[in-house]
Amino acid sequence: MPLATFEEKINSLRENEKPSILLANGFSQAWDHTIFNYQNLLQQASFGVRDAAIRDIFTSFNTFDFEKVMRALEAAEIVCDKYAVDQVKINEIKSDQEQLKNSLIQVISQTHPLRSSNVTVQQYESAKPFIIKFEKIFTLNYDLLLYWIVNKFDIDPQGYHTDDGFRHTTWENAEDQNVYFLHGGLHIYDDGTLIKKHAFRGDADICIVDQVRNNLNQGKFPLFVSEPTCEKKLSRIEHNPYLSSCFRALKNLSGPLFIHGHSMADNDQHIFNQINKSGVDKVFISIFGDEHSDQNRETMANARRFIDSRLISIEFYDAASAPIWS
Repeated sequence: MPLATFEEKINSLRENEKPSILLANGFSQAWDHTIFNYQNLLQQASFGVRDAAIRDIFTSFNTFDFEKVMRALEAAEIVCDKYAVDQVKINEIKSDQEQLKNSLIQVISQTHPLRSSNVTVQQYESAKPFIIKFEKIFTLNYDLLLYWIVNKFDIDPQGYHTDDGFRHTTWENAEDQNVYFLHGGLHIYDDGTLIKKHAFRGDADICIVDQVRNNLNQGKFPLFVSEPTCEKKLSRIEHNPYLSSCFRALKNLSGPLFIHGHSMADNDQHIFNQINKSGVDKVFISIFGDEHSDQNRETMANARRFIDSRLISIEFYDAASAPIWS
């Protein structure tokens, strides 16, 4: 039997049930798979004076995954310390970890579409009705696609309003917040005192990516979780007021939850643990392509492993049937 469609899962909900959604990389890749993938990011990245050495690590592991290489460097640091390897070499490994993270942030800002007009009106008119089906919107993505969608007030249906917790450019942890960037975003940064964002003012203004680049030139980096493991990600989240507030909001969630575009990999187990602690009672997980492929079988197995099926019903649907960008 083929996978159910997104619409069938929406229609299966009771009349008084309004679901929430957790968006992951598949949401952005469905818009343009050539931009939001690790292979393209690695090709465009610059690792400074350590470029050749760090690229050689990617080659040795036969991967484009920044997190996998970062995890390897972290392990190398621990092993070298236990074997009393020269401290200079250990410091070099630590420095490469920071270089890897910073290069990832920089290349994302450099390769990201420059303006919201790179998304067509037709795509907004499809994506916005999709998003407003959900009461609360969580995303693990760092790109600006969701941010642009919820701020396109001139796109039908007009009058729909979301709240990201910011008042103009400063985050104020508003009670009405219903949009949460769980792993940060390109438009969010910490100025040392407050959590701020680059406000969307339309295409007539300086584009947000240019503002991000200007910040990078001043040594200000986007608020961005790129740590290699769920433990490291959780630590980063817990030490930032904006991220920790968004994370708590996930735990406070109740009712049905759609998870769209996520491979259910273990490096986001902190997210699944938080869902298990919440009042969520149904989870609908998107599957892209052949449900019997090795990758999708692993995704479905991980879903059943990480989501507590004793408390939460788990169902799957065809990702391509979700009318997001079409």
